[in-house]
Amino acid sequence: MGEPNSKSCTAFNGNQRVASGNRWTVAEKVKEIMDHDEYTSILIFDDITSEVVEIDFRGTMADVRERLERQAAGTIPENAPSDTDQRSQRGPGRPRLGVVSREVTLLPRHWDWLNSQPGGASVALRRLVEEARRVNGTRDRVRHSQEAAYRFMSAMAGNFPGFEEATRALFAGDSERFNRLTAPWSVDIRDHARKLAEAAFQNRV
Repeated sequence: MGEPNSKSCTAFNGNQRVASGNRWTVAEKVKEIMDHDEYTSILIFDDITSEVVEIDFRGTMADVRERLERQAAGTIPENAPSDTDQRSQRGPGRPRLGVVSREVTLLPRHWDWLNSQPGGASVALRRLVEEARRVNGTRDRVRHSQEAAYRFMSAMAGNFPGFEEATRALFAGDSERFNRLTAPWSVDIRDHARKLAEAAFQNRV
């Protein structure tokens, strides 16, 4: 099973939560529902980002599983050597640390400063990133939680009473007002929105 299919997601049929779990589990449940009602409209959300998860439900469940399997396998480039090949090519010695090479665009003065640091530019950049993650970790968790909750609420609760006010409370970090405004909403929508917003309120800075 590929890593993308192990990520947790939740499916909603209208205002009702119908499945939650990894992508395989949710796909099986949703496929069962759709086979009984081909006109039903179901949305599946990633539990971390609230991005809509697209799954092709055409054909049998075996067809769906095969497509999900190919989708998971597609996260690795076709011509990338396998782990076994990589180990045989490297031979004994220190293991690779998962370093990924990507382009970074900086001004000349930035490169001059980085290159003057102990260990060179790469070591300095990694140190800066780790320090930024440490310092901004709480702020990032708040932002990610707000964005995920807002994305889900916009898709599922945009027409609910108090939606705009609840959104303002979310970004203001006012959990009491947020909970009060979302109280009249459909239970499954309300509970999922509150779950997504938890970190925004718990880690408020």
